[in-house]
Amino acid sequence: MIEDIQYIKHAGSGNFFLLAGPCVVESREMCFDIADRIIEIADRLEIPYIFKASYRKANRSRLDSFSGIGDAKALKILHDIRLTRQIPVVTDIHNPDEATVAAGYGIDILQIPAFLCRQTDLLVAAAETGKFVNIKKGQYASPASMAFAVDKVRESGNRKVMLTDRGVSFGYHDLIVDYRGIVEMKKNACPVILDITHSLQQPNQISGITGGKPDFIETLARAGIAVGVDGLFIETHPSPQSAKSDGANMLHLDLLEDILTRLVKIRKTINELK
Repeated sequence: MIEDIQYIKHAGSGNFFLLAGPCVVESREMCFDIADRIIEIADRLEIPYIFKASYRKANRSRLDSFSGIGDAKALKILHDIRLTRQIPVVTDIHNPDEATVAAGYGIDILQIPAFLCRQTDLLVAAAETGKFVNIKKGQYASPASMAFAVDKVRESGNRKVMLTDRGVSFGYHDLIVDYRGIVEMKKNACPVILDITHSLQQPNQISGITGGKPDFIETLARAGIAVGVDGLFIETHPSPQSAKSDGANMLHLDLLEDILTRLVKIRKTINELK
């Protein structure tokens, strides 16, 4: 399916595909710098690459948390990255009206946030744009129940649907990944992605700022490759400590190449075992 995404490269390499970029659009310069760096790495390793960044963060703990630089400005940056670098892009949408707006900027994949994965109007609106729809599994949802979310997109006339696991709530302040869920969601005959960095969040902190455990990024990714995920979702930033959103769980950009190099070797081994 990913070979049908415009501008996708290396779709026949046998590698996992990669959705990677900053949590949110902070500036034009930052987004282009990150995109250029990852494009270089992905081309060298023959990884199909999709640039990701939220144009707006609607789910914030505190009123004073950074939510974006303005919808039109951020979407224009994503649009320009797509055209000038000729790579596909993915971004979140939060209500039905946003589906057509984002699609109008050429966004290739409309992403449904985990906490909205059951919102029928949103799923139908995304499907009706004809764009690819990536549905993140809610932290509260079972893997098997995501079949109904997939059906909402398909029954709306769109077969271009993906599923993403991002962990399950474990108590108030932690998430865990049940890798059986990857296998379960692959029964829907659609690509399944593992969101590494969000699975390592520590939400609901007393400070109102989400924590995280980025030291385990490679651990989760290795396990995901081993059980057969089709794609990996990784948020990365050149300075996570100063990132305006989700810095606590993001991967430092300087570490990305070495991790991906090792993951590609694991994927090659898994492919040989099939």
